[in-house]
This record gives sequence, C-alpha cells and structure tokens, in this order.
Amino acid sequence: MVRAAVRSIKAQADAESASALDADRQGVDRATVIILLVAAVSLTLRAFLSRDGIWLVHVMRSLGLTRWSRDLDRAFTTSPHAQFWLLVEWAVVQVAGYVVLPVLAIWFVLHQKVREYGLRVRGIGRYVVPYVLLFVVAVPFLVGASYSLEFEARYPFYDLGLREGFWPYLWVWWGLYAVQFIALEFFFRGFLVHGLVPRFGYMAVFVMAVPYNMLHYGKPMPEALAAIVGGIVLGTLAIRTRSIWWGAALHISIAASMDLLSLGHKGFL
Repeated sequence: MVRAAVRSIKAQADAESASALDADRQGVDRATVIILLVAAVSLTLRAFLSRDGIWLVHVMRSLGLTRWSRDLDRAFTTSPHAQFWLLVEWAVVQVAGYVVLPVLAIWFVLHQKVREYGLRVRGIGRYVVPYVLLFVVAVPFLVGASYSLEFEARYPFYDLGLREGFWPYLWVWWGLYAVQFIALEFFFRGFLVHGLVPRFGYMAVFVMAVPYNMLHYGKPMPEALAAIVGGIVLGTLAIRTRSIWWGAALHISIAASMDLLSLGHKGFL
C-alpha cells in the first residue's frame, strides 16, 4: 500500500516535470538556478546571523542608534533574561532566513504566487491520517531517546530556572519555536520541493533532503539520521498534498513532545 502510494506520487511529480520541461525548458532551468542560489544564500545568512545577537548590536551602533544598541547589548549579555532574548533573536533570524529571500524571489524574479509553494489550505483535511500515523510511530522513539544524557542536555532550548514557571518566557519561546517550524517547512517542503519539481520531478525530494539533513548537524546523531527519513517522507507527502501545513503541525507536535519529555525528566511537570 505504501509502495503504491509512493509510486503514484512519483508518477505525479515526474509527469509535472516532463510537462514543464516540454513547455519551457529554458524557463524551468532559469527558475531552478534561482531557487538553488536563493536557498544557498538564505541558509548561509541563517547559519551565521543566528550564532548570537552581537552582530545586530554592531549594526545598530553603526547606524547611529546608540541607545538601542546599548539596550540590546544589555539584553543579550547582562540581563537576567539574556537566554530568552538570545533565543528570540535566533527565532527571528530563522524565520527571516527561511522566508524573506524566497518570498522576494517568488514575487519579483519568478513572478509567481507564494501560495503555489505549498501554502494550499483548501482540501487538505483528507490528508491528516498519514501525519497522525507518523506521529504515533515517532512517539516510542522519542520516549526512548529522552532518557539519554545528550537529549536531556539539549532540550528544551529554553532552560528553566529552579523556581521559574512556564509563563511568560517558556510559553512565548514555544510560540516563536512553532512559527520557526512553519517557516522551515515553507523553505524545505514548499520553496525547495515545489520549486524544484518542474526540473527534477520526484528527485526534488532528495535534493531537498540533503541540506535539510545538514541542518541537524550538532544535534544528537539519532535525530540527525532520523531527519534523512523524515525529510524524504515529508517531502513526498508535500507533493501529494501540495501543502506544508500538516508537515508543520507534525514538526511542532514532535518538538513539543521532546520538550515536555525533557521537562518531565527534570521534574518540572
């Protein structure tokens, strides 16, 4: 059943590619180059600008915004909530990196509509079952991994103080974290997969899976390896559904489960 479904999706994507190449090979190749270059620049900026917030302090200072730069420097370094503000900066850079350049390229260079890149909403309700099954399959592995020291050392990203409640900082962080996953799904399963299908057909999923897997370097190795499978599965489903929304919901659900498991082991629940 699964094999038949994948074959159907592959045939759908390959037929779309063949049709596009027959109609305008030069235009498809141009779009492919633009998408890959924009992806490379976006991922580079996202990686380097999210290391800390000092670069933003320097930018504000160079623009003459001395007071703002001092306030921001204090928030990132000496504030009692410096951890929170650094995570806010990280989340904002992630979202901007995944969204701003791709959207500008779609609008002003490719002259297409952003909703064609996986933002379809109508009719996606009938595709919820595969995503629910994926979450159910993932839960036992998450529970098992949550007992490792490496897992507990990394999650949750926001490290609660001994007597600190969830509100407001952890809840606000979770909201930003969720938005970051929506942006991530748009970039990988929307911009890359839907943008590259006209040139590569179903192989666009595997082109996307390489940088997506590299995004997980620095995390526990089982999670990085699982990202290879996860990227391929979510990319395949994105072609079938023409939507990123269930993939984003799955990603958010898994991330929330990881944080809650970690918080439970640390005695916060």
